[in-house]
Amino acid sequence: MDDINKWKFITPGIPDIYFTQDDNPNMTKEEVRCLTLCKVRLKIDSVIYDIGAGIGTIAIEAALLAKEGLVFAVEKNPQAATVILKNIEKFGVNNLLLIRGEAPEALVDLPLADRIIIGGSGGRLKEVLSAAQAKLKTQGRIIVNAITVETLATAVKQFAAMGLDEVSTCCLNITRVKQAGRAEIFKGMNPVFLVVGERT
Repeated sequence: MDDINKWKFITPGIPDIYFTQDDNPNMTKEEVRCLTLCKVRLKIDSVIYDIGAGIGTIAIEAALLAKEGLVFAVEKNPQAATVILKNIEKFGVNNLLLIRGEAPEALVDLPLADRIIIGGSGGRLKEVLSAAQAKLKTQGRIIVNAITVETLATAVKQFAAMGLDEVSTCCLNITRVKQAGRAEIFKGMNPVFLVVGERT
């Protein structure tokens, strides 16, 4: 994307190729981003955490949608954090702050959140969710994107223990069509489970 002003839409779904990636595998794909941002129910002034932000694709889109809000991209991987900064500059978002560090410790000094998105927890999901619950405002929403059975099981169990309302779980099985010689074939992506709940 030569000119970031080309993205003038009010919906999520920035194509993956628009983001700077630098061969970093920690990227949430376009279709997963779309449903994640829809289910977390952003408002224009939401305060949002993106925990385990990877290269910042969800954080960037959240910042563009919540234009009067504030997004904190929490990422412990130095290489991924560097790419987040490149994407912040590329898309010209000024309401997105990079927090270099590991959750839950990195959340201590952050303001209370309206929305918390967890894409990675470094195997510490139970601790991260406990800290997130303490930081979540009333009527705030948490969503966990799980790609392993262990993460899914922990998320479901912890959401129940936290007493969240409107808890739901869905599985995304995305298949894209790819060119293979003179034919087009279906190429499946890894399934992703979305677990979401609200604090009332």
